[in-house]
Amino acid sequence: MTTGQHRAAQPESGPQDEEQLPTLAEQMADQLGGWRGLVESSIPVVVFVVANIIGELRPAVIASVTVALLIAGLRLAQRRPVRHAVNGLFGVAVGAAIAWRTGDERDFYLPGILYGIGYGLALLLSAAIRQPLVGWIWSVLVAKGRSEWRSDPRLVRTFTGLTVLWGVVWLAKVGVQAGLYLAHQDTALGVARLVLGYPPYVLLLLITVWTVRRVTREPQPEALPGD
Repeated sequence: MTTGQHRAAQPESGPQDEEQLPTLAEQMADQLGGWRGLVESSIPVVVFVVANIIGELRPAVIASVTVALLIAGLRLAQRRPVRHAVNGLFGVAVGAAIAWRTGDERDFYLPGILYGIGYGLALLLSAAIRQPLVGWIWSVLVAKGRSEWRSDPRLVRTFTGLTVLWGVVWLAKVGVQAGLYLAHQDTALGVARLVLGYPPYVLLLLITVWTVRRVTREPQPEALPGD
């Protein structure tokens, strides 16, 4: 009986589990596009902030959009993945269009602020109804569409807690930006957009990957005889 139980438990902790979950480095590289993806997605915003400080709004808008287009075009020419470049281009283009139309430089950051508020609230709502968004995102991006975690109470609790953490951090950082937006602190808003952009995102990704890997590698408690 003991031997049978031991053999049945072996596949759960064997090499199969390692194949189901990519390494930490692979997951981080995929989500962030590597260091190149990090840099390329940040360059248009840096260009806008610097150009706007040195000159006026419209040249800053033109410069940031031009740089974003060049980065996307370069990736296409090199036949490299363009997902992160396109995302960055879309974000810059929407903000630039609003700022151009209103003539107010701080409106360049308005779409990001609104998106952050919506994303943070969606995270907290999903945790409240026991459908943690981080868990479903994990299923799509890491677990190849599988959602077995829904039948594991440990993982449900883990993803719920992680989703709350993401939601709180997201609302906190967007709250800082919204405060600077309402206070018309345009330069400080640009700096905050950069500082509160990828660093918290990277930290949350590290915490998420480490936590989920630790939980999935913990052995399941054995059922007592007669249960």
